[in-house]
Amino acid sequence: MHTIELLTKRIQVAGKKVPADLVIQNGTIVNVFTGEFMKGDIAVVDGIIAGVGSYREGKQIIDASGQWIVPGLIDGHVHIESSMLTPPQFARVVVQHGVTSVITDPHEIGNVMGAEGIQYMLDQSRNQPVDIYANLPSCVPCTPFETSGARLEADELRPFYFNDKVLGLAEVMDFPALASADSGLLQKLADAIELDAHIDGHAAGINREQLNLYMAAGIRTDHESVNAEEARHRLDLGMYVMIREGTAAKDLQALLPAVTPRNSRRCLFVTDDKLIDDLIEEGSVDHCVRLAIRFGLDPITAIQMATINAAECFGLRDRGAVAPGYIADFIIVDDLKSLSIRQVYKRGRCVYADGELQELALPAVEASDTHAVAPVQIRDRLKSITAADLRLAPASSTCNIIGIIPNSLVTSHIKAPVQLDEAGCFIASAAEDLMKLAVIERHHGTGNIGLGIVQGFGFAKGAIVSTVAHDSHNIICAGVSDADMVAAIAHVTATNGGLAVVADGEVLASLSLPVGGLMSSSSYQHVYSQMKELNRALRAIEAPEHFNPFLTLSFLALPVIPQLKLTDKGLFDFAVNSHIGIEAE
Repeated sequence: MHTIELLTKRIQVAGKKVPADLVIQNGTIVNVFTGEFMKGDIAVVDGIIAGVGSYREGKQIIDASGQWIVPGLIDGHVHIESSMLTPPQFARVVVQHGVTSVITDPHEIGNVMGAEGIQYMLDQSRNQPVDIYANLPSCVPCTPFETSGARLEADELRPFYFNDKVLGLAEVMDFPALASADSGLLQKLADAIELDAHIDGHAAGINREQLNLYMAAGIRTDHESVNAEEARHRLDLGMYVMIREGTAAKDLQALLPAVTPRNSRRCLFVTDDKLIDDLIEEGSVDHCVRLAIRFGLDPITAIQMATINAAECFGLRDRGAVAPGYIADFIIVDDLKSLSIRQVYKRGRCVYADGELQELALPAVEASDTHAVAPVQIRDRLKSITAADLRLAPASSTCNIIGIIPNSLVTSHIKAPVQLDEAGCFIASAAEDLMKLAVIERHHGTGNIGLGIVQGFGFAKGAIVSTVAHDSHNIICAGVSDADMVAAIAHVTATNGGLAVVADGEVLASLSLPVGGLMSSSSYQHVYSQMKELNRALRAIEAPEHFNPFLTLSFLALPVIPQLKLTDKGLFDFAVNSHIGIEAE
């Protein structure tokens, strides 16, 4: 809020006529405008930086001698639901990593619950220690090749633009609809452009010439580059390049060669999808900064990419820098290269210091009303799955197989022989690392079950299951044993959503996700503890440790990412943009 009284007070503090609320003295400021270090005291009043210079009077004075002052970090694209935390709990985790603003796309819960889910996320995001902005889901469902829980048309999205936390339209991922000038999608784009709103892209597998269609449609960002050449193509045509480092997709090292002193201000960091354990142990975009510096990027450039670049990309003119007139979001670090965070300030209040959240400075966390936010009662709509429902009988023993590429959302298309029993049904083989994959529709009781074969999980036994399956979030299960798959599916059906590891008929570990089958209503500490149990259970079935099996599983149902995927309607080939049979021709 800006009033004459507040502006008068700010000017008086800037002019040293009245004391500041807070003064940070003797620190070295990272100047993201000039790319240099700067000395000066920081005077804060009413949550705004009033001046940077020589300020000695303040109600509270902090000595930052020998430390660096860095603007609060900004995650330019994140799906909060992928953390499996509600927005208040997510905010309490990422603020400990110096993140003071995020731009989220609530299309996960939008695909499950429609407009009600978006409103829930916006409501839950208010008055948090992190400013949570949203871009509206552009593609719900993302394609016609799967069964989603909801459908969001332009008329339903339009009222949300008048919410002060909505910045624009989120990742446009249905390229065929864009290329064919689908009227429904174009109306969403036209509304965003008319309201001067931002539009995010999702140009997975799109070549340079096809990028012209995105730019012509007003789309200005993309987070789907997987190599430096793709990043350069986007930069050439005027896009902002979002460099992603999440749990499943780790693109930072491959994209950094595209970043130069001349184009770096058009690059920013995003996490996209990151699980709770990785957020706590590794961090958010602070991890991106550290990683980029380790791979040779100049520290100030890395900090610019996590602060002012993201702010400018999304038109957030009041943040991203330590400068007069900017919101007093900043972090104090002991070492610039390791970005070891000593304190985090949000609007001039210390919310994290010396390894501890400052509870008195944080808003109270209200328990989520799970009855209001989880209307999708899986057990009421889904029939009991039996081993007979999982029978996969290809017409040939040479099959199309989904090949997992560790730490990538992209999969390979493998054609190889598989074992069949006397009845001609596929036999999973731990020795050959060939497992059965099933996607079961959970929203409308259609009875759809998509079946396929996946290679790369490497389990010795058992099955894993999840109701997090991008983007329609049906039940997805992979296993060596049909019996364990049946038990795993039954478990998450009974708990109305979640994750589980099953072996020899026993549930080794599970995590309940009653908020739309996507998020827990518990504290982040409790969810973290349960994730650790799931990780231990994964080790018990000899799952690989160099990538996350659950997040990898969740993306095997996403048909807008190359190459092979599985939806509730069957095996999908990105290259031909249609479903194909299990048997290879």
